[in-house]
Amino acid sequence: MTNRKGFTLWLTGLSGAGKTTLAGRLATEVRARGVSMEVLDGDEVRTNLSKGLGFSKEDRDTNIRRIGYVCRLLSRNGVGVVSAAISPYSAIRDEVRHTVEQEGIAFIEVFVKCPIAVLAERDVKGLYKKALAGELKGFTGVSDPYEEPLAPDVVVETDRESVESSLSKILSELEQRGLIPEVEAKQTAA
Repeated sequence: MTNRKGFTLWLTGLSGAGKTTLAGRLATEVRARGVSMEVLDGDEVRTNLSKGLGFSKEDRDTNIRRIGYVCRLLSRNGVGVVSAAISPYSAIRDEVRHTVEQEGIAFIEVFVKCPIAVLAERDVKGLYKKALAGELKGFTGVSDPYEEPLAPDVVVETDRESVESSLSKILSELEQRGLIPEVEAKQTAA
C-alpha cells in the first residue's frame, strides 16, 4: 500500500462543457497509475447527496459545500477526488479551496471553458435554446450567473481541444505537483 497524499481536482464550467467526460477519463488514467480516485459528478450528487435542493443561489452554494466536504474527507484519507460540478459562484469555489488547503491537501481548479454558442449546438436536450429564448429561467450562464475563475490552475478549451489534449494538460499538472506518477516514455526501436 502506498502512502500517497490525496488531492482535490475541481472541474468547473458550464453545463455541457465536458466536465463529466473529462472526469471519467481522468479517473481511468489516474487509477491505471495506481492512485485511488473517486469522481463526484454534479448530476449524481444532486440525485443522491443533495436531493431536495433547488437552484436558488443558497441551494447551489449548499450543494457545492457538500461536494467540497466530501472531497476534503476523501482527500485527507489519501484518495484523489475529481469534482465535476458547474459550481457557478467564485466565492464558494474559493471557500471550498480554502477548507481543503487548510488541511494541507492540494486543490487544483480546472476551468473547462466552452462558449455558449458551441454548448447550444452540442445540447441534445435543447436546454440552451430554451434558456436563450427566455423559456427556461435560472439557467446557469444564460439567465443565472456563471462566474469564470479568475486564476484557475489549468484551463482547457473544449471547443478548441480534443479530449486527449485537455486530459493531457490536467495530467501534466498533477504530475508536476507530484500527485500522480509520471508515465515512463515508451521506448522506440533505434
